[in-house]
Amino acid sequence: MHIPLDVQPEQRERLAALQQAVAEVCNALAPIVRDTRCWNRVGLHHLAYRSLRERFPQVGSQMICNAIYSVSRTCRLLFQHPQSPFNVARHPDKPLPLLQFQPSLPVYFDRHTLSVKVGQLSMYTLDGRMKFQLNLTDADVQRFKENKLREIVLTQTQEGYRLSFTFADPQASDTESSDSSLDDSGDLPEYVLVSEDSLPSHPTAAEPQPASV
Repeated sequence: MHIPLDVQPEQRERLAALQQAVAEVCNALAPIVRDTRCWNRVGLHHLAYRSLRERFPQVGSQMICNAIYSVSRTCRLLFQHPQSPFNVARHPDKPLPLLQFQPSLPVYFDRHTLSVKVGQLSMYTLDGRMKFQLNLTDADVQRFKENKLREIVLTQTQEGYRLSFTFADPQASDTESSDSSLDDSGDLPEYVLVSEDSLPSHPTAAEPQPASV
């Protein structure tokens, strides 16, 4: 379900600032992924959460967690998708490239950073909550009540900002629900640049972790 946001100029600046801050957190994670070959969400959390909280206190603890999820999700697409040119199964001994996340990246939210009530949406920003009016149909309201919400993502399109809500399929397992959110084509996301010339700055700091989340 996609919901366009009626964003005023001041709100647009706040959303752009949030995107920029999340991109900086993701770019701080990228060398850790490259050097440790770990993109498992739990593994990355243990490796980097504390240092990221100290380095980016303005971002907030839960948004740090969402940035870790974003990096993990992107790396699963780039390093595990069968059609990806960076699939590690085909080149197990090749060093991982360094990823660079652009300020246009999508921002992932969760129930701690975004809430939906009848007629209103409240979302986290760097300088407090931002609220939008929502015109939900009765069917939409029922869907929020009955279905498990799997993913909330803010994206910037040519038309403006929009929120996308993905609900879990009640008939699918948790693994199937997670994997189905990946791009079927394996195409490189436009908000990520890949540098294959940047080699690890130090020996591998940890054994490779399971790549699924």
